[in-house]
Amino acid sequence: MEIDDNNLVNKLIILFIFDKMGMPVTEKTLLEMCASRNNWINYMESIECLGELVDAGFVFRATSERSEYYTITTSGRECLDSFFTRIPASKRTEIADYIKDNRMMYKRAQEYFRGYYKNDDGSYTVHLKILDPLRTTMELKLNVANRAVAKTVYNKWDSSAAEVYSMIYEKLID
Repeated sequence: MEIDDNNLVNKLIILFIFDKMGMPVTEKTLLEMCASRNNWINYMESIECLGELVDAGFVFRATSERSEYYTITTSGRECLDSFFTRIPASKRTEIADYIKDNRMMYKRAQEYFRGYYKNDDGSYTVHLKILDPLRTTMELKLNVANRAVAKTVYNKWDSSAAEVYSMIYEKLID
């Protein structure tokens, strides 16, 4: 298969993103970074390049209970180390800065699940989870009096999940 220079640069950009993220990411997260929020690679080319990188062994795909996650392999990192200068320096800086500023937002979006539903008795159950790429780390179901309280808990979960987990872990383990 012949690889044009643009295709090679796109693949290197994807490897660079995985390297800078330093964590497994979903296809949705990758596509949002590359095509939706930034104009680094268009949507279709991103999907095509990701598939080719998986096929070549430069990116590993793992399936969890909730999604498929992708991460750079040792071979992918070696390839990136050898050819990263093919990515324009301005593009590398733009990507690195964007990831530095937004990494935690993507991490939370991938790892924190929240939802709520109304019970037969009129109360609400708030369902909260912390997920890592391969399993559920913590899952809570809270029964609350009304929808307003359920929405409050729902809205606070992303900013409070790590602290809640830490507090529960310390109380139960220590």
